[in-house]
Amino acid sequence: MKILMVYPKYPDTFWSFKHALKFVSLKAANPPLGLLTIASCLPKEWEINLIDMNVSTLKEKHIKWADYVFISAMSIQKKSAINVIGECLKHNKKVVAGGPLFTSSHDEFKNVDHFVLNEAEITLPLFLEDLNNNCEKQMYSTNEFPSIKNIPPPRYDLLDQKKYSSMCIQYSRGCPFNCDFCDITVLYGRKVRTKTSQQIINELQNLYDQKWRGNIFIVDDNFIGNKSELKQDVLPNLINWMEENKYPFTFSTEVSINLSDDEELMKMMALAGFESVFVGIETPDENSLNECNKNQNKNRNMVECVNKIQGYGLQVTGGFIIGFDNDLPSIFKRQIDFIQKSGIISAMVGLLNAPRNTKLYNRMVKENRLLRNISGDNTDFSMNFIPKMNYDILQKGYKEIISGIYSCKPYYERVMKSLKILKPSPVNSKPFHISYLIAFIRSIWHIGILESGRLYYWKLLFWCLFTRPTKFPLAVTYSIYGYHFRKVFAKYL
Repeated sequence: MKILMVYPKYPDTFWSFKHALKFVSLKAANPPLGLLTIASCLPKEWEINLIDMNVSTLKEKHIKWADYVFISAMSIQKKSAINVIGECLKHNKKVVAGGPLFTSSHDEFKNVDHFVLNEAEITLPLFLEDLNNNCEKQMYSTNEFPSIKNIPPPRYDLLDQKKYSSMCIQYSRGCPFNCDFCDITVLYGRKVRTKTSQQIINELQNLYDQKWRGNIFIVDDNFIGNKSELKQDVLPNLINWMEENKYPFTFSTEVSINLSDDEELMKMMALAGFESVFVGIETPDENSLNECNKNQNKNRNMVECVNKIQGYGLQVTGGFIIGFDNDLPSIFKRQIDFIQKSGIISAMVGLLNAPRNTKLYNRMVKENRLLRNISGDNTDFSMNFIPKMNYDILQKGYKEIISGIYSCKPYYERVMKSLKILKPSPVNSKPFHISYLIAFIRSIWHIGILESGRLYYWKLLFWCLFTRPTKFPLAVTYSIYGYHFRKVFAKYL
């Protein structure tokens, strides 16, 4: 059997880092971990070809070669996914679809031959058995949440690793919290299921043996969902492995704000080589936190929590939302003030949307406020329900926030503040690479010469060079991030 795996293209968005990646001659931030994991679960004798459309072109010859085309996608890749399915239809190739987009919205894709939905540890074997017996069904789904302790390592060998800025692994699925706008618990449940520390070490060893060096994104929606297991088993083993192998990787992941409550955990993560964490801040408004059931964020000084995490050498990126029913027009300035005070450089601010089957979605249906399915792009001005605040006011306020945090002056001020707060990493896990020098030279040309806000760039670099020289590479990196953000938000600045 010949299997073509296709990962559709992302549009140019906040998290694509498309404009930043050009500075280091890379194509995409992360590879398609879901497809790589599925590939490891298919029969060993099958031939598999992977086309990630974010780093290479899907050609007619690829489709003609295949017996089946496997496609996985998220909602933001919907347009590209539709095009891929259309091309397969032209060549009379059967399509097998799975992943978050199809699990949530399979009814929108009439031309897909087989849906392998939910978690493939359960549904994929059922499809493969029926395929072997020539009695395939269109739909394979489950309400169960399987153990992930027996998943084989992803097929990283299918990648051209030189085209990515980061590799991915997964440690856990599920989240103990239950925010009403989030579909993670719908897709993966509230019980946190984890891999063993040996599985994680095996996957890291696999990447190490394939000569990968650099960042690894741990894709968990909440890496610290099971703190005790992390501190007692996984992190001690990870720290030992990293030390024995002379720190070949840095790590980034997603956590909840209660990480700031656990100094031991923050210290261990820093010792293991963690470099940055994404935190869902959402809003500084307590009423809106109550509204969306974001209990872990309530009754806190959130700026102090963020600064505490930064104080352990962990860069904090954050997600912010406007459009809650309890939001007042004052929320726009409050969001700007919070982001500037916290020193969060990569602050993704988006309008609230209601993913399918979430509590928010069901409430919008009940209140007859639902308009459409989500686009998946939190920064494109779209909302899929009727907000309480006038939409024109929301749009105007959103533009004010973007201008207030990503125009050159406030952005570089925030970078300077972050560099003052951020403590150096306790481990030196980033050896010099020639691509860093190339990126710096390109930044001088594109940001330091061509951009209208170049004076802020030079002010930051000279300030950093004379006051915090060890953080100079990070200052260059943040300058390049800012260039990307200004490109993405150009029409709002």
